[in-house]
Amino acid sequence: MIPMPVFEMPLERLREYRGCSPLPGDFDAYWRAALGELEATGLDCTLEPAGFQAPGVECFDLWFTGVRGARIHCKFLRPEKPAGCIPGVAVFHGYMHHAGEWFERLPYAYAGMAVLVMEARGQGGLSEDVYDGAGPTLFGHVVRGVRDADPQKLYYRDVYLDAVKTVRILMNMDFVDEGRVAATGKSQGGALALAAAALEPRVKLCAPMYPFLCDFKRILEMDLNRNAYEGFYYYFKKCDPAHEHEKEFFERLGYIDVQNHAPQVRAKVLWQTGLMDDLCPPSAQFAAYNKLVSPKAIKLYPEHTHELITYANDEIFTFFRQL
Repeated sequence: MIPMPVFEMPLERLREYRGCSPLPGDFDAYWRAALGELEATGLDCTLEPAGFQAPGVECFDLWFTGVRGARIHCKFLRPEKPAGCIPGVAVFHGYMHHAGEWFERLPYAYAGMAVLVMEARGQGGLSEDVYDGAGPTLFGHVVRGVRDADPQKLYYRDVYLDAVKTVRILMNMDFVDEGRVAATGKSQGGALALAAAALEPRVKLCAPMYPFLCDFKRILEMDLNRNAYEGFYYYFKKCDPAHEHEKEFFERLGYIDVQNHAPQVRAKVLWQTGLMDDLCPPSAQFAAYNKLVSPKAIKLYPEHTHELITYANDEIFTFFRQL
């Protein structure tokens, strides 16, 4: 028997649940226009030797210019002497964090892969935030841009495009095989890995762990609008206390809802999550997982919450050895 938390639906229902949040009618056109803006920025980047180095590996600070002119920082590692065209792995970090330690990424480099770790604009790393949308910015990044007249001003729209460009820069490197590139991340990073795989269908493998930014309306329904989702609580309390514009709120967020991107993913997916997760609840994740049409598998950890899952990184490393 697999135990389920009291706040969640039974496992058999999770395996059928497909979300309760809306899909904007112009979703496809919205992202075509966004990708067109991204393509105009090109794939130029600069490399600077990093202060950290390791035997047999070269480490660099990599910078590129994203949409709206923001300077985006990444950590880049590659084998010192790449053996022909090698695989690549794009890594994305959790909410309000940064690219983490160089040490964390060494196993991929020692396994013969190039690794590019993007830092989300305006969060814990060095990437520049040039946000200029109207409306509240006090309540967290998820709601930024939700009240602007221009739907293109959503904060996460630009971060998703940064993730796509990260993958494309990796694919464009002359020693990387563009047909053998994977994406991974935990929480926010898992959402960015899925969004990148949806918007750049050449991504071969995708390994999200308990991804954030799924099925937003479900979060509100479950009264889990706290921590990373506290923006929902404060937005309605301060900006729409009677929920008179709730419908428009969730329709706007539908552009960045990972469940709406899931059908476009072509990569083979290994999804991992804890069933006791009350920050990114299993049902919100299953809303996206169940809409994937590419080869997929989900590994469930009954006792784990939104935390480091024992041996989950081993699973991802083994999965990426397919590259």
